[in-house]
Parts: sequence; C-alpha cells; structure tokens
Amino acid sequence: VVKIAVADISTMNDNPGMDTFDDIEVSRPALAESYLGLLAAQPGRPLALFAPRRVGKTYFLDHDLAPAAKRVGLVPVYADVWLHKAAPLVAINHALEEAIDDLTVPSGPLGRLAKTPVTKLGVLGTSLEIGNPPERRPLPNEPELRLDALAARLAEKSGQQVLLMLDEIQSLGDLLNGEAAIATLRAVLQKRKRQIMAVFTGSSQDALAAMMTAVGGPMYQFAQIIDFPVLGVEYLERLADHFERVHRGTKLSVPELQRVFGQIGCKPALMKDLVKAMSAEGSTDVDLGLQRFMQDDRQLAGWRALLLSLQPFERAVLVMIAQGHPPLGRETLTRLQEVQGFSPTLAKVRVALDKLKKAGVLARPLVGGYTIEDRLFAQYLADLELRKVV
Repeated sequence: VVKIAVADISTMNDNPGMDTFDDIEVSRPALAESYLGLLAAQPGRPLALFAPRRVGKTYFLDHDLAPAAKRVGLVPVYADVWLHKAAPLVAINHALEEAIDDLTVPSGPLGRLAKTPVTKLGVLGTSLEIGNPPERRPLPNEPELRLDALAARLAEKSGQQVLLMLDEIQSLGDLLNGEAAIATLRAVLQKRKRQIMAVFTGSSQDALAAMMTAVGGPMYQFAQIIDFPVLGVEYLERLADHFERVHRGTKLSVPELQRVFGQIGCKPALMKDLVKAMSAEGSTDVDLGLQRFMQDDRQLAGWRALLLSLQPFERAVLVMIAQGHPPLGRETLTRLQEVQGFSPTLAKVRVALDKLKKAGVLARPLVGGYTIEDRLFAQYLADLELRKVV
C-alpha cells in the first residue's frame, strides 16, 4: 500500500459571497495532478485508491480528477460498478457508450445538425445522391467483447487517451463469475494500455487488497494500491469561518472540530451536517452538537431499521464488536451463550461476520480486527444491552 504525501492537497472555494454551508466546495487539484503523474509514469498500470465510505472519493473523481484529466488532454469516463451490481461489465460499458455519444452526438440542435451526414446535394438545379460511408461492424453483444470494442472506439473517435475511473471495484469479487469479470477487465486494460489509463476506488480495504495481491488472481500486482487521504484541517477551518460569518463574533474551536471529525470517521458531508445543526441552534459546543445529532429521532430510526434488517444472532455479534469484544474470543462465545436461544460456535460467528461484511456494516482492515463502518452507529450499539437487541 502506497501513501502519497502531497502539499496543499486541500483548497476550498474562497468565495466571500457564499450564502450557505453547502456552498463550501472541496478542491484538491494537487492530489489529482499527482495521481495523473503516477499514471503517466507507469503506462498500463492502474491506481487503486482505498478509503472508507463517505470520505469523498467519488466527489474527488468527479470534481478534481476528471477536470484535471481534461486539462491534460485525456477523456475521463466515470463508471459506478454498483450501478449494475449483478453485471458490472454492463455498467462499465454503459459509461463508455455515453462517452462515445457525447463525442458523436453533441448536445443542442446546432451540434446535432453539424454531425448529421448529408446524403443529397443540389448543384445548378440538379441533385446528386451520395451513399452512406462504410460503417464498422456492429458492436458485439457479449459484455466482455463489447468492453474491448467500446474502449478502442472511444479512444479512436476522441483521438486521445481515456481515463477510466471505476468506483467500488472490489464488489467484482463478490460475484459468482467475479474472477472472470476481473480477468476481462485486466485483459482489456493490458491490451489497450496505450489508449486507456485506469483508476479504481474501493471502500473495503481487505477485499481490494485481496483482489490486487492474490497470487494467481487476474489482478495480481497489476494495480498500485494507494491510501486515499481524508480531508485536512483546511476544510474544518472553512466551516468555522462560515459559522463566524453567520454568527458575528462567535467562533468554533477548530481543534475541537478536528477531534470530532476523526471521531466520526473524517466524513465531510456528515461533519457539514453536524455544523449546520449547531448553527441552527446557535451552539458552539461541538460535543453537545454531536450528542444531539446522535439523539435525533431520524438518526435513531435509521439505526433501528438497520438492526431490524439483520438476523438476531448477527445483531448480537455486532453489539459484541461495538463493545470491544473480539468476535472469535472465548469470552464473546460465553456471552452469546448466555442469550436465550443461542448455541454459538466459531463457525456460526464466522458466518455472521461474513454476512455483516457483505451487508456493508463491518469492515476488516489489513491490520487489526473487525470494525463497524459507521463510527456513530458503533457508539449507538456500544450503549445497547445485548439481550435487548435479539
């Protein structure tokens, strides 16, 4: 796993006329340029960016990496693999087809007219029929072959290299035919390495690492895994500055914002919601603001609904993890056995852990034990009694 240190990776929209907290925009051009530099230095080798969910990966791809790619003459194409989780290659092909459409069918009536072929010309009162130019054979229907053909045609039509940005790439490994889909993707990127650069993102570090480092697997040592950096103090300073503009003479403590930002998993949208709620109440107490945010009826209803979507044994295992007990420890099995109706075994706990990971509730970092993805949800679970959740 590679960690990139980039100076000035976080700059914000410094528009003094901004009206709301939502007008604060995050921009990291230096980070985008560093990634493009890495891609240019190692043709044919993608970057795999890891970070937990909701820390700004997708926003970065759309608002920083894509514009930076355009500035250096690349054609950026974004595809969310979750758009069609059962058939991710179809989702990637859809994104490529949209990019080709943008090149061949410009928006607006004048653009469409300019691209419409002329088949009949009038010359001195007479007309001349011109036949349609020869066309390439139709695209194949099989998603695997279609991916290769679409990638080639997009590069050909644009006359530029393509930057293919694939979000949540690790979910390919969850499919029954996942290894075949991964093999297809690698084969296309390897074959078209002079035409296509690629950036992957993933929010499951162990799944992403397993995909990229499994000996004998299609992606073995193919992509360079990089820890995607979370936002720095500059973002929190901008939130505090705007709070002071709204509430004249009232300041938020940036160090306290930093502490709470880390506590909630460095999630910018969640932090912004928290500061907005504090602004609505005119409060500068960050800890009190977090406490009220967690006790909000809508927040509690969402957590209760998530718990109810799980099986009773899975809920019990989740609470044990939230309370700091190793899920496969002897003490955990003893505590679970005390709950009426459970006959826990290590095999049953492993099955529950696997289901919780697939549901996106649990994560397993490369170093350390299982962790709950949503840190506020983890705090909520830590205060629950084991018997009351089953």
